[in-house]
Amino acid sequence: MKYDFSTEGAPKGSNSVKWDMNPDVLPLWVAEMDFPVAPFIVDAVRRRVEKAVFGYTLVPDSYYDCVRNWFSRRYSWNIAREEIIPIEGIVPAVSIAVKALTEPGDKVVFFTPAYNCFFHNITNPGAEENRSVLLWNEERRRYEVDWEDFERRIADPATKAFLLCNPHNPCGRLWNRDELERMGRICQEHGVPVISDEIHCEIAAPGTSYIPFATLFPQNCISMVSPTKPFSIPGLQIANIICANEDFRRRLDRIINIWEHCDVNQLGIVALEAAYSREGEEWLEQMNAVVHDNFLELRERFEREFPEVRVATLEATYLAWLDFSGLALSGKQIQDHLLKEEKLWINAGDMYGDPRCMRINLACPRSTIKKALDLYVRGIRELKAGLL
Repeated sequence: MKYDFSTEGAPKGSNSVKWDMNPDVLPLWVAEMDFPVAPFIVDAVRRRVEKAVFGYTLVPDSYYDCVRNWFSRRYSWNIAREEIIPIEGIVPAVSIAVKALTEPGDKVVFFTPAYNCFFHNITNPGAEENRSVLLWNEERRRYEVDWEDFERRIADPATKAFLLCNPHNPCGRLWNRDELERMGRICQEHGVPVISDEIHCEIAAPGTSYIPFATLFPQNCISMVSPTKPFSIPGLQIANIICANEDFRRRLDRIINIWEHCDVNQLGIVALEAAYSREGEEWLEQMNAVVHDNFLELRERFEREFPEVRVATLEATYLAWLDFSGLALSGKQIQDHLLKEEKLWINAGDMYGDPRCMRINLACPRSTIKKALDLYVRGIRELKAGLL
C-alpha cells in the first residue's frame, strides 16, 4: 500500500507542542514527525476508544508476543517475555536505569554531542557526567569515537555506567558491529554496564539496519525501545525496557516501584501492536525513503550554497546535524535570527553540548523541507552579510 507523506503539518488547535506552542513559525526543531499517523494505527486506536472503557489496564499477552516477534523478525533479537518491562517513555526509562545502576557521586560516561535529556537523566539522580567527545572524520563525513578517551573514562573507578544512544541522536550515526563490539568489550573489561537508548532504531537510511546492543552483550546492558519516534505517536506514551540480566531487572523493578512508574497508556498498548506489524514494516520503509531523500536535498543545497558547513552523513534518525564553525557563526546566532526574521525554528547545538552546530528535523513532506531550506539559506546569507 502507498502511504501519504505529503500532508503538511499537524492540525492547529490540537494542543501540539510542535505546532501550537509558537503557531507563527515553521517548526523543524522537536523530534516529532509531521507525517500523518499511519492509518492502521489510527484504526486500531479508534476501535479501542469505541469500547468506551478507560479503566486501569492489564498489559496483555499479545503485547509481549508482538514486541518479541517484531525484534526477532527484523533484527534477530530473541527476547524472553520476562525481559520486557513496559514503561511510559524512554526518558523516564533512562532515568530509572541510571538510578538503578548508580549512587550519588558515581560517574556516567556518554558521547557528546548528546540528546539533551541525557544531561539531566544523569545529574537528576545525583550522578556526574563523564563526557567523551565524538571526533569528526572528514573523509567519511561522520562522527566517530575517540577510543583512547572513551576507554580512559570507562576505566575511571568512579564510572558505574555507560549511556549509549544507538543510533545516535543528534549526530545521525548508525553504529556498526565493530564499533558496538569494541564499546562492549571495553565496558565488560572494566565492569561497566551499558544503558542503551535505542528509540530511533527503526529509522535508518535505506539499505542499512541497526544492530541491537543486547544481541552482542545481553548480560551487560539495559536497552530501551519504543514505537513512538518511528511511528510518530509520542503522545501515547509507550515504551519498553529490555533486560536479560536478572540482577539488573531486580534493581529496575525496585526503582520503578519506588517512583511509581508502574502503569502504561492503554491506547499506547494498542498502537504498539498495530505498529509492530507487517503493515508497520511497509510504512517504515516508505517513511525512511522520504527522510533520506530530504537529507539528500539538504546536503546538496548546503554543498552548493555553503560548502564550509559540515553536514554529517545521516545514517539513522531523521535529525540532520550541521556544524557552522566554518562560517564563523554559532548555532545560537543562526537559531535566533531564523526565529525572529524568517519564522523558522531550528535548534541550536548548545542544548546538545556543541554550540557550533544545529539539529534539523527532516521527518516532513518534501514541500516543507524545500520551504525551510529557502528560509535557512536566506537567513544565513543575511547573517553573513551583516558580519562583513
